[in-house]
Amino acid sequence: MDELITSIMNGLKDLPAELIVFVISLLPILELRGGLVAAALLGLEWYIAFPICVLGNMLPIPFILLFIKQIFKFLRKVPGFKKLIPKLEKKAGEKGSLINKGRFIGLFSFVAIPLPGTGAWMGALAATLLDIRMKRSFPLIFLGVITAGVIMLLVAYALPELCAQLFGFSF
Repeated sequence: MDELITSIMNGLKDLPAELIVFVISLLPILELRGGLVAAALLGLEWYIAFPICVLGNMLPIPFILLFIKQIFKFLRKVPGFKKLIPKLEKKAGEKGSLINKGRFIGLFSFVAIPLPGTGAWMGALAATLLDIRMKRSFPLIFLGVITAGVIMLLVAYALPELCAQLFGFSF
């Protein structure tokens, strides 16, 4: 993930740090987690980075919740996507089984725990495939993003500072 973040940051190096962090937070896979790591690497203060990352991560979510089924239906007809869409649906279905066990708390937890393969994008996709209504899923995803953000603030900002103070080195 660090290499991907670094290459995106290098590609966008002429842009303001806030915009780079916003763009990284918009992207699937990286999302808020990648945005906060990039913000720390760029020297952006956490209290500036956090709302930018939350906004960037949440911006695509209503569109995923509302339109992903129609988008997938369209993309199934596009040659390059015929094989990709079933793979995405299968992956979301597998993640959906984890979510479905706890339903609402499962969706929140799935988004909140910042591990590979989890996050708002996959949570929104799984919620859609599980037919969890937007008025239920959006607040849970939002709370999950906030929680993941707090965890990542500790990892990206507090942990390096603590190591610097305790052991005299930083990441």
